[in-house]
This record gives sequence, structure tokens and C-alpha cells, in this order.
Amino acid sequence: MKALQALLLLLLALLGARALPFGDGKPAMGFNTWNAFRTNINEKQIMEIADLMVSLGLRDAGYTYLNLDDAWSERERVGGKLVANKERFPSGIQALADYVHSKGLKFGIYGDAGAMTCARYPGSLGYEEVDAQTFAEWGVDYLKYDNCFAKREDWVLDRYRAMGQALNATGRPILYSLCNWGVMEPWLWAPQIGHSWRVTEDILPTWDNVVKLLDYSVGLSRFGGKGTGFADMDMLYVGNNHLGEYRPYGPFYQEQKMHFALWALMKSPLMVGHDLRSINDSSLELLLKKEIIAINQDELGVPGDLIWQQGTRRVFAGPLAGGARAVVMANFQTTQTQYPMSNVTVYWEQLGLRRDQAATVRDVYGERDLGVFRGSFSAAIATHDVAVLRITPVEGPLDDSWRPWHGQPLYAAQPANLAVPRPQDWIPNYSGPSSASPAQSEGKQQPASTQRQVPSTSHGPPGFALVLSCVVAVAALGIVGYYIVLQRRLRGWQALEDSEAARKAGELARLQQRSKDGWGNGSHP
Repeated sequence: MKALQALLLLLLALLGARALPFGDGKPAMGFNTWNAFRTNINEKQIMEIADLMVSLGLRDAGYTYLNLDDAWSERERVGGKLVANKERFPSGIQALADYVHSKGLKFGIYGDAGAMTCARYPGSLGYEEVDAQTFAEWGVDYLKYDNCFAKREDWVLDRYRAMGQALNATGRPILYSLCNWGVMEPWLWAPQIGHSWRVTEDILPTWDNVVKLLDYSVGLSRFGGKGTGFADMDMLYVGNNHLGEYRPYGPFYQEQKMHFALWALMKSPLMVGHDLRSINDSSLELLLKKEIIAINQDELGVPGDLIWQQGTRRVFAGPLAGGARAVVMANFQTTQTQYPMSNVTVYWEQLGLRRDQAATVRDVYGERDLGVFRGSFSAAIATHDVAVLRITPVEGPLDDSWRPWHGQPLYAAQPANLAVPRPQDWIPNYSGPSSASPAQSEGKQQPASTQRQVPSTSHGPPGFALVLSCVVAVAALGIVGYYIVLQRRLRGWQALEDSEAARKAGELARLQQRSKDGWGNGSHP
């Protein structure tokens, strides 16, 4: 692996300077057609989406790109050039781009670094200069460049570098988004070629898939950022399900909150993928959360990353311009239990702050300050949910040089029993004894109104261990009893078989003797 990385770095040195110098140093935000429409796209539909991006407030919130995905062209080139599908885009791509621009939006298009696109439309391999010039003439501002139908011998760096150079040669600032699914570790070479690079497979609207793509992206924050580009975790699935209803293809609202917050923190491009003509109010409100968007678009431009994990509890964090920290505390517990909450704690030392440093903690989703804290902050978090915090020191030094990879070992132990909150805090109408232990909270120095104390030993309701022990004991006795009865029956059956076998053997011996005696006298029995 080290030899491969060294080879890639050598190749990059030979490639020279960054191919595409333009861009504002922030992750792109906008709308992409694929998740909502797949290949069923047309001119009228795109114009409606453009209108809705304005009227719903998405444009003003920062979602400025409207990107066509696969299937916008004819199946064959005309005169060696790509042309729009005449049936679905009768006015042509340039006219559509002009309409999108008239709404104060930017226009994006899709291409492929292979012989064909993933939906088997013409790819750009061998046509990079022609297609780049065509895109520039049409007024394209963004190119998503896929990786289908490319042969192994067509080296991935060569294919993506060729289009980057072709785009650069047009003189038009076109944001170059490499969609190569993480092939050949693009974080090692793509910063020299494009503005963003896919590090995952395609996203699906399931909780398991969202978590898998998140896991694929952990540890990559040091490779991206302002001036180098950003790791692309694929499009958003916020809005693709009704809230509060069970759907076999999730995610529920709290899962959408986690999905959106972590994509924002890790500085992934934020591309809406739901049909805006049917988006519900709660999902739209989520997409418009200004303080979540501000984390993604922060001027410092440093991606956040996973800084601590224990079991299903995780803490992600990243630095913000001016010395604040963005923190996402998450509960990945999947098993539905009678205790759906877990306490998660972040310590100042994990964020590059002094233990005794006073800092304001702000609930980003709730858009409210929670108070001034020293040393740490804890929150009770439901399954598949998050607490998103902005932690800002109120006394010096204000230092934004800390990075997520500067922290403690990822799986370092924290003080015992942090996961066990007081039962009266989260069990409705709880009337049992308090199990708070003041000693557990020593040194946290939190405001009295938010001080959390945790039980020192109990991990469940009183008597649970006793009941469980009784159940196990009864089950064990039943198994032993069954075994004894079965053994006795087996022995009885064996004795019966032995007796019957002896009887038959004796009878057979007698018959044989009688036959022998009869035949010896010349008569039959």
C-alpha cells in the first residue's frame, strides 16, 4: 500500500500544477436529478425544479447548482458531438441553461470517463476536448463525471486528468466533480485534478447504506479542504420519506437529521435529491437549517471527522473559523430496546481546548445557546439521532489550528458509566429511587440546571438481574430434567431390544435343533 501511495504521489508531481484553479473553496450545494428521477428527465421538469429552488428558499440558502444527471443526450453523437435528446429537451441544453441562469442559479451537466455513461448514452472517453468545449459553449457551470464502461487498461488518472485539462483549456470556470466511486483512492490524486471526488459507491435511501458510506469516509478529512477540494459522500436523501411512518427503506426523520448533519460537518457537497414538487415541510425545514449549512460552508474549510467511538456512540468534530468547534454526538444504537436513550459526552481535550476553558455550547438544530460549560458536555441522545453543537471558547486563546486528526486515540476510554443516565430523566412517571451519584460528575463544572449525574452500578431497572437469573435457572433445570428422562427412556428401549433379541435368538436355535433332529431321522418336522 505504501508503495502504491508513493507511486501515485510521484505521478502527481509529474502532472504539474492543479488543473482547475477556480472555485470559492467551499463544498458545492444544489440539486441533482438522479435520486428523484433517474433517467426520466425532461425540459419542463427541470424548469419547474428551478422555479421551486427559488420559491422554496433553497437558492437563497446556498443551493445554487441545478445539475442534470444521466440520460439527457441522444443515444448517438451527431457530427462527433453530444446533442440533447430532441424529444425530452426540444429547446436544447443551451436554452435550458439560460433559463436556469435567469433564476440566479448555476447549471450542471453529466458526463462519463468511459465509452458510455452508466445508462448507456455516449461517454466522453477520447472526446474530452470536443465535449468540454461543447459544455462551455452551452454555459455549463458544473460537470459530474462518472466512471462507467472504462477498460482496466484505460488508467483512471489519465481519464480524469484528460477531462480536467480539457475543461481548463476552455477558459470557462466549470466545477469539476469526479464521480469515480472511490476507485484507486482518489483522495491521494484527485485534489490535483478536480474540485470534489466521490469516495463511496452510490447512496441508497436506507439507514444501513447511509452508515456504510459514512464509515467509508472516516479518516479522509486530512486530504481535503479549502484549496484542495472535498470528498464527495454522494447526494442527500433528505426528504425521501414521510416523517413518523414506518417505511422498509427508511430513513426516518432523526436519521435524516444525522445524515444531513454529518454530510455537512465532513464538508461533502450538499446536493438535494428529492423531487421538490412533493417535498414535505419538515424535510424542507431541515434542508434550510442555516446553522447546519454554515458549518458546511465555513470559511476555514476544514472537513470534520470521527474523533471518538465506543460501541454505538460516536463523536465527530471539526474546527471552525475563529476558533469555535463543530461537534456531532451520535447514537448509532440499532436494537429497539426499552431504553432508547444513551448519554454521549465530548471532552474539551478531544477538541484541542483546555480542560478548564469556559466555552459557550450552542444547540445548532435547536438554534439556542445551552449555557457556558467547562471541561465537557453531555447529552442524552435517542437511537439514530444526533446532538449538533457549536462550542465557542469565551476566553482565550481562540485557536483554529486544531484538526480532527490531532486528537486522542479514536477508541480511548472515557470515565465509566457515561452511557447510563438517571432513570427519572428519561422514564415517564418514574417513581423509583434516584440513582444519581455526585461523585461521577466531579470536575465537569456544568451549570446546575444541566448537571447530569449517573448511576454508579445499575444498568437496568431494580430486580432485573434477579429475574433474569431465575429464568436462566428454571431453563437449566428443565434442560437437565429432560436429559435425565430421555436417558432413562433410552436405557429402557435398549433393554427391551436386548431382551427381544435374546428371545428371537433362542427361538431360532430351537428351530434349528428341531430341524436337524428331524432331518437326521429321515422325516420332516
